[in-house]
Amino acid sequence: MNLGSVLLDAGGEAPALTAGESTIGHGALADLVSRTAGGLAAHGVAPGERVAIVAGNTTVFVAAYLATLWSGAIAVPIDPGSGVGELGRRLAAVEPRVTVVDRAGRDSYVAAVADIDLSTTVIDAGGGIEGADTWDSITTGLPVPVTDRDDADVAVLLFTAGTGGLPKPAMLTHGNLAANISQVLQHPGLALRDSDVSLGSLPLFHVFGLNVVLGVTLAAGGNVVLVEEFHPAATATLIASKGVTVVAGVPAMFEAWLDAADVAPDTFSGVRLAVSGAAPLGAETAEAFAQQFGVVVHEGYGLTEASPIVTTAAVSDELRAGSIGPALPGVEVQLVDVDGTAVLPGDPGEIWVRGPNVFPGYWRADDATRTVLTPDGWLRTGDIAVADESGWLRIVDRAKDLVIVSGFNVYPAEVEDVLLAHPDVAEAAVVGEPDPRTGERILAFVVPTPGHQPDPAALSAWTARQLARYKCPRHIEIVAELPRSFVGKLLRRELRAGNTEPR
Repeated sequence: MNLGSVLLDAGGEAPALTAGESTIGHGALADLVSRTAGGLAAHGVAPGERVAIVAGNTTVFVAAYLATLWSGAIAVPIDPGSGVGELGRRLAAVEPRVTVVDRAGRDSYVAAVADIDLSTTVIDAGGGIEGADTWDSITTGLPVPVTDRDDADVAVLLFTAGTGGLPKPAMLTHGNLAANISQVLQHPGLALRDSDVSLGSLPLFHVFGLNVVLGVTLAAGGNVVLVEEFHPAATATLIASKGVTVVAGVPAMFEAWLDAADVAPDTFSGVRLAVSGAAPLGAETAEAFAQQFGVVVHEGYGLTEASPIVTTAAVSDELRAGSIGPALPGVEVQLVDVDGTAVLPGDPGEIWVRGPNVFPGYWRADDATRTVLTPDGWLRTGDIAVADESGWLRIVDRAKDLVIVSGFNVYPAEVEDVLLAHPDVAEAAVVGEPDPRTGERILAFVVPTPGHQPDPAALSAWTARQLARYKCPRHIEIVAELPRSFVGKLLRRELRAGNTEPR
């Protein structure tokens, strides 16, 4: 079974992708993918090799992704807005045979590869990369049949901070991704129809956009309206003009629509399903959206390692703000205490997940894999929840120190490592604080190297070069020391409370 064939099974002339004023049907998309897979093969791509995709929400991304699956290779979507250092590290980690770059990723890619030793064939879909092959050079290849793959073969590598530590590639197999698509399509509240039109505003380098929006919609025979850059008013206009019926978003998107003065109350009148994920949806936001636009936003829960959806509140048409609902069909969930024993009803416990959608581990990281997967296949999520009498879950805490900015996971250690690489910085600590627009934002506290005086503006520029924008600190404070326990452990709670001594 090849996931590519699952996503391209619909065929026919019904719209599959809409980008601007251009639309491509399911049959034409399948033909484009077959030819692009032939082009990849002509460039030396064989089953199991990696194809990096540094592109925005465009037809180029979709064709490159599906053609990679079709050819039996492994797709590696990477945020085109990654900082130069971050992008270089990710490319070096996966050693792609081919890298597809569009205009959104061009400048970062050119700067990133200047600093690393990378042997890859570059396909330039945006123009301006010296010595690269053109996008036409692979889309005009000879059509090739789909490459048969086993369910356990890796289809995609997605960089994620996971349930702890620095970002690493999670291996998602053909079986994992297909299973979650099937679980969604079997769900009475989430099942899409071939007449549905989905808003494709979530980034396709993120599993929410990749498998929930793109994967589920194509498998159902529907149409995805691609949006390269989210703007509340412009996207609202698109929803109305393109007849969008399904909206998947992160809380920051729904908040932006609420706050925008030029979004009409009837904007979402044609939307039959709205879902939120990747970060907690505030009860006030959910209630305000239902009142202002007449649409219930159903909150769900998932993570990259589960391909991604685990639970959803889309079981009922009623608004149950704060609840992430019960598990999808075919997904097992249990709440356990610190020793792995199931908690009593009503008590908080860590969410453990098991099912065919759960990944086999992290790429070339056995220790990290053993940390999150039990010997009998349970995924330790690190998230703490309680269940009500009907089995609906509510998240009550997050393990460790994860910060979620606009639905994207940010682990402080990654930002701290970048700050510590600056010669003026002796110590660094990063925390999150509430932000009305993005859910949370990054704050950094820095202890200077003796004899040095760090400039917050210069440190901000330093992090901007190394990290994606959402990971960069919104504020950097220079402090005399960081709060620590008697054993030297950093007390992040003191930083969040503002208990620091300025330098």
